[in-house]
Amino acid sequence: MTQAQALTILKTGANVFLTGEPGSGKTHVVNEYVAYLRVHEIEPAVTASTGIAATHIGGFTIHSWCGIGIKKQLEKRDLEKIASSGYIKKRINRAKILIIDEISMLLPGALAMVDIVCRKIKGNDASFGGLQIVLVGDFFQLPPVVRYEETDPQGSLIQESSARFAYDSPAWAAANLTVCYLGEQYRQDDADFLEVLTAIRCNRFENRHLCHIAKRKIQRHSAMPSAPKLFSHNIDVDRVNEEMLTKLPGEQKVFLMFSKGPRPIVELLRRGCLAPEKLCLKIGAEVMFVKNNLKEGFVNGTLGRVEAFDKTDGWPIIKTRNGRKISAEPMDWALEENGVTRAQITQLPLRLAWAITVHKSQGMSMDEAVMDLSDVFEFGQGYVALSRVRRLAGLHLLGWNEKAFLVHPEILAKDKIFRAHSNRAKEFLSNISSTELAKRHENFIIACEGNLRTNEDLSKKIGDRWERKEKVDTHVVTLALWNEGKSIAQIAKLRGLKEATIFCHVEKLINNEKIKKNDFPRLLTLTLKESLPEIHAAFREIGVDKLSLIFAKLVGRYSYDELRIARIMYQK
Repeated sequence: MTQAQALTILKTGANVFLTGEPGSGKTHVVNEYVAYLRVHEIEPAVTASTGIAATHIGGFTIHSWCGIGIKKQLEKRDLEKIASSGYIKKRINRAKILIIDEISMLLPGALAMVDIVCRKIKGNDASFGGLQIVLVGDFFQLPPVVRYEETDPQGSLIQESSARFAYDSPAWAAANLTVCYLGEQYRQDDADFLEVLTAIRCNRFENRHLCHIAKRKIQRHSAMPSAPKLFSHNIDVDRVNEEMLTKLPGEQKVFLMFSKGPRPIVELLRRGCLAPEKLCLKIGAEVMFVKNNLKEGFVNGTLGRVEAFDKTDGWPIIKTRNGRKISAEPMDWALEENGVTRAQITQLPLRLAWAITVHKSQGMSMDEAVMDLSDVFEFGQGYVALSRVRRLAGLHLLGWNEKAFLVHPEILAKDKIFRAHSNRAKEFLSNISSTELAKRHENFIIACEGNLRTNEDLSKKIGDRWERKEKVDTHVVTLALWNEGKSIAQIAKLRGLKEATIFCHVEKLINNEKIKKNDFPRLLTLTLKESLPEIHAAFREIGVDKLSLIFAKLVGRYSYDELRIARIMYQK
């Protein structure tokens, strides 16, 4: 199934399991769907099964979103307590669509608890209380960690089970999910390597595939020092990175993470963020970008080396493997709810990359990596590690064992079923007329109390990017919405973009005199307006060019966007 077909099905309001091989574009489809919903003023609940995945998507963990926390069992008194929580009740009642990313990492009991909580709070006995449920992930990825504990199942609303995968949950069956199995590939551009990965995934790994792998074997002493090494344990990663950084000559620069928002939410963001709280760098350090920014030319997993530090603001200048030079500036990781930022952390989107864990490499597209598959002990571990790399030329293998190229037999059998269900869904879709599809899309927007838009061009510009017939300057769209009197937050919500992105548009429009000076005060919040004297005093002391110094002097109390607004007001 193509990405466009999957998006078409999602727009009908069907419950969906969105899956596919690594690099098939699952995250892209989710982002497009979220953007489409926001165009129609529908705010989806975006969650994930793990903290790292939740941080990537700017949402909650599903455990936090529905209030189940770390519970392994859900008793009636637990359910009543959750249902009486005002903010959880408000959150779930407001939701119309629930997206859960990395579903392969969620235990079946947890999915059942989410279902029960949603039914209870919504007062609706339909699956997940009548929410559209969108489960995203790939069961060939690392499975959830199962800790067998002594529990008292008496009184629990969850039937005790030894099942390990989310699809074994009764909630999965009750949701009547349409399977959308993406068949396109956007990560691996090496036909031989793609054939190897597909062979492992389909349990058809043969000698001819092993020949490709064998050509990538190296001796430990000849491992490329610049290529990241994948380890199973954090202790090995920390040891290698610290040792390699210490060996480099020159001055060490330290970049601290700053945060704002309620402490529990900030801690959740910190735990899930791949950028460290304290990032130590030197010229020559091997680094990896841990966030996507296509405009600047990097994605989560792009490798490079610190070539210098900018003389003006001190940010590291990274030379990537393809020779591109990027000034790495701080970025925000935020937790948003209903379009409002609850908390955020700010740090350079980098981490040392001489070593990284296989677990943290999930979701990354790496240029190259050194890995030892000799100690693989679980089905799928080898596949997960191998599929991080884009092409065979970037793979450096120290060794492997027999289990390295095996996948879980249960997942293999289930995958065949998923593929068959997806093919049926694709065939069913082909038999529906475009008129009928448009009507279904419209009906779902109405059911979600969204805003029906008749301006097809605007929808295409903002939502369905692959259907655009002509390229429109993104700043022009932002300016048009600004001239309608909309705030940065409103424009970001309508366009399905981050507020930081919209602010960059506005700043450029101001510099190009497209936005008039008497419009500047619209950028100010009441809190920021009251803080201008303090920020302007810092500008007078340090100057307006080095925002990083201003940011540090004010101890991260204001975001970079707030400092930019203050600078505009200072200079006008």
